[in-house]
Amino acid sequence: MNELITQEKRPSIAGTIFKQLANFNTLYDYHTSLARKYGTCRLVTPTQSEVFIFDPVNVEHVLKTKFSNYCKGLYSHEVMKDLFGDGIFTVDGDKWRHQRKLASHEFSTKVLRDFSSLVFFANATKLVEKVSDAATSNRLIDLQEVLMKSTLDSIFKVGFGIELNSLSGSDEGGIKFAKTFNNASVNVFWRFGDPIWKIKREIREPTKGTRSLSIDEFMKLVTEDVLDSMQYLQAALAETLRIYPPVASDRKSAVNDDILPDGFKVKKGDGIVYAPYAMGRMTFIWGEDAEDFRPERWIQNGVFQAESPFKYTAFQVIILLHRQKV
Repeated sequence: MNELITQEKRPSIAGTIFKQLANFNTLYDYHTSLARKYGTCRLVTPTQSEVFIFDPVNVEHVLKTKFSNYCKGLYSHEVMKDLFGDGIFTVDGDKWRHQRKLASHEFSTKVLRDFSSLVFFANATKLVEKVSDAATSNRLIDLQEVLMKSTLDSIFKVGFGIELNSLSGSDEGGIKFAKTFNNASVNVFWRFGDPIWKIKREIREPTKGTRSLSIDEFMKLVTEDVLDSMQYLQAALAETLRIYPPVASDRKSAVNDDILPDGFKVKKGDGIVYAPYAMGRMTFIWGEDAEDFRPERWIQNGVFQAESPFKYTAFQVIILLHRQKV
């Protein structure tokens, strides 16, 4: 191993980190182009390398096999602290272990299924009403915005016991928060491609009628057992999340030098980026029809078949919360 570490088999340089800024509006498609052209590669600055990995074998190496060698790191903490504070998504070490232990207990399967199902059904009813109203009145709506608000409402109720009501629009504070959170998320992610963001900051600082009742009655019939029996529905949802994952890319930092399974060297301090959005479009992972929406790929003999969490990374957050190895 020591002999291998000394060899400079480094991933190809695909350009500078600034290329992410130039392609920011189509960033994940840019990551996809990198995956197709280079495979494992790097974007660099004078002092930093960001290694991009797209092979499930490499992803498993970083997130499981060598889990202790890949942390969030100081760089990610500084970039995301304004949005997430010292929460589980930004810290390492004892702080992370403490919060993971609390989260694992609070979000245990029984607790989550008992309480979150009620919340999700209630918010799904509101979502159906919103979309139905738009369809009935032949009015255009921004589905991305509507789905984001519905998701935020569910997260806040399950996680914090707060009725945000951003979807219904009945709470002005909830509406403002949803908009602000979206803007903040964009601004924080921008920082990953802008090495001088801290300098810039220093410079700037000197929402019920008969139809509703029928929907409510229908939603009461949709139990966990019913959902679990809907094999094609599970496949359709999994296929949607494969092509449009909730987290399009995520980043770690190398604690020490390492060798990835594909033979490329990672140096201490390197950023390690794995990109579920790009991985979902790779033919070497999903076949020649990787970019086609085909739920049938998840079904064998009429039964839904799950994939490796390192090939299909949509639920890595849940996996990490319940990880036993620290």
